[in-house]
Amino acid sequence: MKHSFIAPRPKRLIGTELRMVLFFFAVTIMMLVGAYLFLFYKTYDFHRERASIAQKTDGLKHAAHLIEDQIVQIDAKAKIAEQVTTDNTVMKESIRNLFDLVPDSVTLSRAQLDEKSLILYGMTPNKDTYEYMLHAPLRSIFHRTYTSFYPIENGWYRFVSSNYLDDENETKGVE
Repeated sequence: MKHSFIAPRPKRLIGTELRMVLFFFAVTIMMLVGAYLFLFYKTYDFHRERASIAQKTDGLKHAAHLIEDQIVQIDAKAKIAEQVTTDNTVMKESIRNLFDLVPDSVTLSRAQLDEKSLILYGMTPNKDTYEYMLHAPLRSIFHRTYTSFYPIENGWYRFVSSNYLDDENETKGVE
């Protein structure tokens, strides 16, 4: 007995609306999982890149320290070179002044110039010429001067003149 005007349709367990809801849930879950995987990869990449930058930073800091050390060494070498140049200039002027100081009648055979002493070897026609022409200027420059004379056959004298500068500390302690 049929009481229905339409033919019966088979009933499904999942209807069209439920199927659409499940499809949207699946798409939403896949989008969330995709976003999670993307963020997980970006976090991993960020940490890896940060570690690489930290290594480069450490390398650059080490290189900067090496360069600073080299700058200090170069500055020290430049100061030493400047000091040597200054010392050479002073020595050159001292030697020039020494030879300007020696009169024509006195002949030098040897001169030893140290930082605080000057030793002259030479010949003079007589002791007075040496005393007035060379010894007086040497006395005005040096603190202590000693001269020894040796007569030679032609009537002239060989001399050895030792002249010394005292340290500033020694002269202050004596006063």
